[in-house]
Amino acid sequence: MGAAFLASWPWDNLGFFKYVLYGPLVGKAVASRAWEPSSPDHWLFLLLALFALRAFTYQLWSSYSNMLFLTRRRRIVRDGVDFEQIDKEWDWDNFLILQILMAATALYAFPSLRHLPGWDARGLAVAALLHVAATEPLFYVAHRAGFHGDRLFPRYHALHHSMKVPTPFTAGFATPLEHLVLGALMALPLAGACAAGVGSAGLAFAYVLAFDFLRAMGHCNVELFPAGLFRALPLLRYLIYTPTYHTVHHTGKEANFCLFMPLFDRLGGTLDANSWELQAKNRAGADEVPDFVFLAHVVDVMQSMHVPFVMRTFASTPFAVRAFLLPLWPISLCFMFMVWAWSKTFVISYYHLRGKLHQTWAVPRYGFHYFLPFAKDGINDQIELAILRADKMGVKVVSLAALNKNEALNGGGTLFVNKHPDLRVRVVHGNTLTAAVILNEIPEGTAEVFMTGATSKLGRAIALYLCRKKIRVMMMTLSKDRFQRIQKEASPEHQQYLVQVTKFQSAGHCKTWIVGKWLSPREQRWAPPGTHFHQFVVPPILGFRRDCTYGKLAAMRLPKDARGLGSCEFSLERGVVHACHAGGVVHFLEGYTHHEVGAIDVDRIDLVWEAALKHGIRPV
Repeated sequence: MGAAFLASWPWDNLGFFKYVLYGPLVGKAVASRAWEPSSPDHWLFLLLALFALRAFTYQLWSSYSNMLFLTRRRRIVRDGVDFEQIDKEWDWDNFLILQILMAATALYAFPSLRHLPGWDARGLAVAALLHVAATEPLFYVAHRAGFHGDRLFPRYHALHHSMKVPTPFTAGFATPLEHLVLGALMALPLAGACAAGVGSAGLAFAYVLAFDFLRAMGHCNVELFPAGLFRALPLLRYLIYTPTYHTVHHTGKEANFCLFMPLFDRLGGTLDANSWELQAKNRAGADEVPDFVFLAHVVDVMQSMHVPFVMRTFASTPFAVRAFLLPLWPISLCFMFMVWAWSKTFVISYYHLRGKLHQTWAVPRYGFHYFLPFAKDGINDQIELAILRADKMGVKVVSLAALNKNEALNGGGTLFVNKHPDLRVRVVHGNTLTAAVILNEIPEGTAEVFMTGATSKLGRAIALYLCRKKIRVMMMTLSKDRFQRIQKEASPEHQQYLVQVTKFQSAGHCKTWIVGKWLSPREQRWAPPGTHFHQFVVPPILGFRRDCTYGKLAAMRLPKDARGLGSCEFSLERGVVHACHAGGVVHFLEGYTHHEVGAIDVDRIDLVWEAALKHGIRPV
């Protein structure tokens, strides 16, 4: 059987270029200076402004529903929105293109509509009456008897119901036929008001934006209404639906068919009797306790926008600086000062692995803060409070990300473990697995490597491991004392494989560089052609050499049974996390009872690597 009529969008294959369809309207608006009130095409400016505000309404609701630090206790469906759903809803705004073309057609067909007054209060009463008397009942009939019927549901409406977790963008995820019907029903009250001579541009803005506001709210997956409101005003429950009410429809498909007013479900005998009990339960909320927490921090102002509560679609792709971020940079800069001054650690994202909740929390500090001497105590206070909060909640493992475990900051987490010896939560830096990932990237048969950052926690462990394998390690360090301390940790038979070098020229013949300290373009030029740079430096070095290859930061792919993954960890691809994150997951899955802080235990590198593979955590 072929595709049903109007079951797919005609511009599906255009991708981003679908927005060219706005071109004729935008071009005419610019050519006629439609933003000027005296312009004969001022209606075009108002039309484009209205549809921009419509898109912004859905985006604001999406941002709100993804603010887990505000909404997680009142979420209705507790599963996370995964990449598959995000990709399906990527073109959620197709209906706006359709409906602006419908509106423009109507305005061209009826020229008098282009010259409506700014406001007429009488129109509001007419529109409200027509909404209740026409739009609501007609939608109920079309939705229940039509799109939930045996013929239309599998061809059309099943697409909308295929989303596992309702989101504001789910409201727009439907077929052209459904949005044609919805657009016509939405236009009825406005057309009636205009026919009665009381229509206005203000009414169009107010009614259409309220319509979108309520549709996005119903799909936001966060319960908003206090249960006491409906107890105090029982009739109100039949006049306005709630997010829980509509979610019952999405999960059961056999009740709660109304547009916005449950009155019509009551009249039609399709009101789920448990809707209000569920609504009260969801509003009361309950905080799920995660078993594992990855304690991250913000990298910089640009990266701070790479989170689901800013732009969900952008956060679902690996981070890169994009042109559309530039206008938002000043806002993000102000946000940085706000969180620096007032914020505590907050929840960013979550996923489920084998029935257990894993969350990412963010310390409200940016990368540069970690290099300000006066900020050190404040950062440690934030991390300590997060660890104590996790301990009180019953979290099993907290894994410290990147600079949160900096040796100069807190000794790789040692500070917190020594200060609180009775911690039940295990504090983990995850660097054992990070070292394992880097070591397993080195090709078999390698006889010699050059290393910068060799005296760091990671560098030390990598150097000691390699010398045990009888691989010569040229350690770039100016400190003879530090080099000798590491050399003494090696057994006498392996000490000969550790060599101190003080100049980059000494590595001019070595094609395997392990980089734990930033390299300038001038320093990189000493590497011979064909060199591969393995990295554990944060941020990673920039690839200036076209005749060399550059590895990414150590990372691993989460197991295939991870559910609800919907955001990328910084610049890593989907489903991939930094090795220190994966190291914390292994610590939890294995049920290790020790803290992994301070110096890396070289004897455990292979053990942790094999445990990661056993649990389906794979190298990238």
